[in-house]
Order: sequence, then structure tokens, then C-alpha cells
Amino acid sequence: MAFIEARGIRKSYTVGGNDLTILRDLDLSVDAGEMVAIVGASGVGKSTLLHVLGGLDRPDTGDVTIDSVTVTGLPDADLVAFRNRRVGFVFQFHHLLPEFSAVENAEMPLRIARLAGVEARRRATELLTRVGLAERLSHRPGMLSGGEQQRVAVARALVAQPAVLLADEPTGDLDERTAASLHELLRDMHAAYGLTSIIATHNPRLAAACNRVLRLEGGRLTAA
Repeated sequence: MAFIEARGIRKSYTVGGNDLTILRDLDLSVDAGEMVAIVGASGVGKSTLLHVLGGLDRPDTGDVTIDSVTVTGLPDADLVAFRNRRVGFVFQFHHLLPEFSAVENAEMPLRIARLAGVEARRRATELLTRVGLAERLSHRPGMLSGGEQQRVAVARALVAQPAVLLADEPTGDLDERTAASLHELLRDMHAAYGLTSIIATHNPRLAAACNRVLRLEGGRLTAA
């Protein structure tokens, strides 16, 4: 069985009194250890798909299974706990808390999970060092470049040691050189931490570096 599996996913929103179907009977299977790119035009529903896969949003119909757990069937509290333990998210905009330092931002998921402060700090420091920010631990987001802020976001996504990484246009707000550096980082982290990764991207270089590329169009996925 696939590590991530979605079957019959349908998701609609009401816009201006009209129902707009974003995902239409969508199916997806991703094996453990795969790095899959999702490509498609802006507004086609890539973010919606990642939100549904990661449990940030529920589909109207259909099921999502991660590591044999049907996450769409979990009660809200259990879904939150599962998502925090098993799924890491990286977004186009890093969403760092401006009043906290890099290491405080990176350790936030562990603090929320009530992990001891010393261990949370150790793991956040280790990851920030791994992503090349050992000299920036005490810097607040406003003191970091865009690429550095996104590296903090990657560390935050991985600090709880998830099995799945979902990245939504992670290089969309970066210049070409910085984006290329982040591509390499994502590939390195995917391999080093044994992740199963799904990356929504407009960047052809990042997509080409993945094991498989799928196109989202008309609410469904096809091979690109």
C-alpha cells in the first residue's frame, strides 16, 4: 500500500454565492521515500490539495491515508495531534513570528507539543545548524534574508521529525540563485531524514529534481 494515498477527493468552495469545485474525484498514490512534484497553473488548486493531504482542510468527499491512518476520518483533536507529529509544512511565505529568534521559531512545534525546553532547543539548534544557520540562531526574522527565513521555515517543518513533508511553492518568493540553494537543501533534507515529500511548484528545476512530476488540471492529477 502507498504511504500517502488519496481516493475520490472532491473539494469545493462557495464564491459569490456560486459553488466552485477545485478538486474533482482526485486520486493520488505516493510511495514511501518518494519526492513528488505537483505542477499546474496558478489558482488550479495546488495549495488546496496540499492542505487536504496534510489535514489542514477536510475534503467534501473522499479519503486521505498516511501510513495506514485514514486522516480524513480522525476527530478534530486527533487530526491536529497526527498532523503535528507526522506532517511538516513549508509554505511560499515563511510565516515566522517576527518577535522570536530563529531558534525560537524553529522550536515552536515542539513547545506546542510540550516537549521539555532543553530538548526542544537542542533539536531546533541541530536543525538550524544542518540548514546552514548556526551563526543566526539568535537573529529575528527581520535580520535574516529571504532565503535564510525560508531555511528557518524548513527547520521548523522538520523539528518534530515528521514522516511527510508538504511544500507549497517553497521557492516562489526567492530569486533564482537563492531558490537553487533551497532546492538543494530540500533534496538533502528529504534524503537525510527519510521523508516522503510532495512539493507544489512552478519552478521547472525543482520539479525536475523530483522522482515524479504530476500535473493538476481540471481538478485531477495526470502525469506531466
